[in-house]
Parts: sequence; C-alpha cells; structure tokens
Amino acid sequence: MTIWVDADACPLVVRQILFRAATRTGVQLTLVANQSLSVPRAPNITMLQVPAGFDVADNEIVRRVEHGDLVITADIPLAAEVIERGAEALTPRGEVHTAEDIRAKLNMRDFMDTMRASGIDTRGGPPAFGQREKQAFANGLDRYLARHRPPRPGS
Repeated sequence: MTIWVDADACPLVVRQILFRAATRTGVQLTLVANQSLSVPRAPNITMLQVPAGFDVADNEIVRRVEHGDLVITADIPLAAEVIERGAEALTPRGEVHTAEDIRAKLNMRDFMDTMRASGIDTRGGPPAFGQREKQAFANGLDRYLARHRPPRPGS
C-alpha cells in the first residue's frame, strides 16, 4: 500500500500531517510534483520529480497507482482515474471521493468549465484552508489507515 500525493498544489500543513503519519505507521508515502519538494529523510518517504507540463504528475500517479492505494488530490479528473484503477482518493480538505459519487462531481466540474468558457463569472472558489479543513483531512487519513493497517506479525 502506498499513499500518493499530487503535491504541486498540496498545502504544506497537509504534507506535514502525511509525513507524521508515514513516520508513525511505516506506510510508503510518495509525493509527485514537477518541482523539487523537501521531504523528511526516511526510507518510506520519497519525492518523485516529474517534468513540467500539463497533467504530467497526474499521469505518473495513474501509471503507478495500485488497487488499495490512496491518492491525495484536489483534482477531480485524477481522482476519477485512480478510483477506476481500484485506489481511493482523498482531498486535502478531507473529502473522500467514491466510485458512487465521482461521476457526478466530474460532470459538475465539466459543467462549470463550460460556463466559464462561455463568459459566465463563476468566481468564488473554496473557503480558506483553516483548522476545520486540517482536522477533516487528518480524520479522513486516520480512517483510511485504520482500514488498511497491515497485520501484525504472528496474527
């Protein structure tokens, strides 16, 4: 099991939560970005730098993700692709994407893109990232880790 992070736009506070969780549990954590990011020196925490370009990091995550892995991303199309491959997707704000709801979210995203392209002002965006979002993410990560805890030796 690996936790993959679409790290180019992932908030630092979320990365820090992930670093602590990976250190505590030993789970493999891989950050994928088109720029170098600093990561703790640990055998289970890696940084994979990909070339700059549209969806290069996303495509690399999709290429490497396996059934049961977790992908941290705010990118709905990426979430849809990894769910199709049997992985799970969690946003940095703690929202879980599921096979049951990802198509509706993808349709809404595409609809909003169409509206913006036709000149309709859709400004607004999500609220600022604060303590509530940080806690929601930490809770979502903890739920995932509890469900995927490796068996203890001798169990």
